[in-house]
Amino acid sequence: MDHPEQATLRDGDLLLRRWTTENGEELLARATFLVEWRGNVAGSVEVRQLSEGVGSLSWVVHEPYRGQGIATRAVRLVIDFAFSTLGLGRVEARVNPVNRSALRVALRAGLRREGLLRANVRSGAQTDDTVLLGRLENDPAPGTREGFTAMLDSALPLKRAIAQGVLRNERGDILLCELAYKAEWDLPGGVVDPDESPASCLVREIEEELGLTVEPTGLLAVNWMPPWLGWRDAVLLVFDLGVAASDITDRLVLEDREIRAVHWADESVWVERVAAYTARMLRSVTQGASSPSPIAYLEDGLRPEWEPPRT
Repeated sequence: MDHPEQATLRDGDLLLRRWTTENGEELLARATFLVEWRGNVAGSVEVRQLSEGVGSLSWVVHEPYRGQGIATRAVRLVIDFAFSTLGLGRVEARVNPVNRSALRVALRAGLRREGLLRANVRSGAQTDDTVLLGRLENDPAPGTREGFTAMLDSALPLKRAIAQGVLRNERGDILLCELAYKAEWDLPGGVVDPDESPASCLVREIEEELGLTVEPTGLLAVNWMPPWLGWRDAVLLVFDLGVAASDITDRLVLEDREIRAVHWADESVWVERVAAYTARMLRSVTQGASSPSPIAYLEDGLRPEWEPPRT
């Protein structure tokens, strides 16, 4: 028969009473607590050892007691117990992404979202994804500003940013790259690295791939790019690189793993060579070039219906 242990955890009027088997066989591998609130059993919470120094969290709060912060307080108490008493260095939780209340509990208890395990849970013919969340012993506590910032930063959506540049010659032709990894030509540039500004990315990419030093002179467009061919959506920032002499292409040093060749192209050429979404964007950018305010916000290369065309 199970019986309550002496050890209890308290947080104001919340009490966690530890239970285990009579002979204590599960004492080290699993620590389970009943959650009592105002004298009533409200649910349970558990930390189970996965490996040396690593524990897995699970919890349940009964229907009448949900939405009152009880689960968050209980999970925080058990995490403190896991670090201070069990000597764990990491705790983690695995939550179904559609269970938004469980995700909120884990985040408010100081766990950070670390990744998505795709289709790793199967029930009959149905498979479900799992969100992996974790907290380390030396992570800032959830009640601190640092802990809140880290939690929120892990949970907010990430958006891919791309920086490209429009470099023209004396005739107004645009410099395009013939790429080694796809058929369509494209503007020079690339994906912005973490903690890198889009303008710095553009300068770096062109230096690495073309051996050319450029200086962006302004922003021509911000273009939201919808999902395409397996890629998630992204934001493309298109910079003006000014005008260069046509013979500059003779002095470029191409990174052959990325760039086969470069070409000056007017609209009659680039409309046949670039991807359709790039053609839409280039038309929007070049049509707005004479505007007093050339910066355009685009979606899929076009101005949204709510934004009138510039005259």
